[in-house]
Amino acid sequence: MSESAEPGATGMTVASAFAGMRSVTPVVFRAGCPDCRGRFELDAGALRLAIGATSRTTFYSFTCPDCGVTVRKPAGERIVELLTGGGVRTLRLHSAVQDEAAV
Repeated sequence: MSESAEPGATGMTVASAFAGMRSVTPVVFRAGCPDCRGRFELDAGALRLAIGATSRTTFYSFTCPDCGVTVRKPAGERIVELLTGGGVRTLRLHSAVQDEAAV
């Protein structure tokens, strides 16, 4: 895979592009359960982020590994930034007003 996307550019292999990388540290998020008061760390795959039209409809959720309850917490701008940057799967919610305007 030494072809380049731009004509005239020197080729670079995948191996040379990643030659300096040793390992990737997985991102973990600290969380707490309001039901059982458990404190734990979750990887990005254990969290879900829903982005709504307003701050009231933007939240993240996870299942408590200690008691099994589904936890839903509000997500402000900073939390959204951290979660999306850490690889958390994101769902964009559409409001009925937006859907009607599109028709």
